Amino acid sequence: MDPLMENVSHTYFILNGFDELGELRPLLFIPFSFIFLLSISANSLLLYVIVSQRVLHSPMYILIALLACVDLSLPVYVIPNMLLNFLFDLRGISLTGCLTQMYGNHIGGFLQSSLLVWMALDRYFAICTPLYYHNSMALPGFLKFVIPLLIRNFLYNTVVVSLAGRLSFCYRNVMDHCFCEHMALVKLACGNTSLNNRVGLVGIFLIPVTDFFIIVISYVIIFRSVFRSGTSGAKALNTCVTHIIVITVSLVILLTAFLSYRIRNYLSPSIRIFISTMYLLFPGCFNPIIYGLRTKEIRQQILRVLNCNEK
Repeated sequence: MDPLMENVSHTYFILNGFDELGELRPLLFIPFSFIFLLSISANSLLLYVIVSQRVLHSPMYILIALLACVDLSLPVYVIPNMLLNFLFDLRGISLTGCLTQMYGNHIGGFLQSSLLVWMALDRYFAICTPLYYHNSMALPGFLKFVIPLLIRNFLYNTVVVSLAGRLSFCYRNVMDHCFCEHMALVKLACGNTSLNNRVGLVGIFLIPVTDFFIIVISYVIIFRSVFRSGTSGAKALNTCVTHIIVITVSLVILLTAFLSYRIRNYLSPSIRIFISTMYLLFPGCFNPIIYGLRTKEIRQQILRVLNCNEK
């Protein structure tokens, strides 16, 4: 590399994802905008129903509403810029904008993971200790499960983004992605990036994998309690089916998105970009549909709201 280039650090980047599609690339605006609007509409409806119907003002539904809030906000950090990129070929983004987008993207993903943990704890208290459920889920008691995860998410995300912002980007400024992802940005840096790679890898085990094991342990205890309780327990188990589906799909997409750069020799850039984008969009479409269809109380209230609007 030219020695003069070592003193030059790019502060403006070109998001070049799906560039191999050539003239067909603008057509990506159609499916991605449809999925984006579906996610926004479905989560807005779910959030409105839970907030407006007092019968749903219980801890489980409040957690679902918080998940809908995250599913609403997470795509907003990325998808509008990505749609402008596809439709008008606006591919540029500043380093500050890139780091801001990365921070919002990560914190939203971490909150999704934490919410799934809190929802698993809610089901544990409801099924395994029903007599103490309201005491366990009261805000003062439940905060001891909330605050540590929020602090963990904030500190880790701040460290990751700060380390990325300190890098010098003297090789190239063309990012093979549709939005700013941590490893996509780090790949453009010159100098030693081993610390960034290690911190990124630690994050995989510190947040999604740790949360996954907490959820698994919670459900193992729940299942054991259910199978011991007989018929009534089997009925209670049915309330966990929706949560299991959401956890499985969300965590698989989340882990695949995080690990895609670790197995980049086996995944084409387009597949890697597609997985990362689905990590942003798919849970937002999937969660409200699953909860609306499989949660009886929410389904009833949605139908009630829709019928009232028709009148």
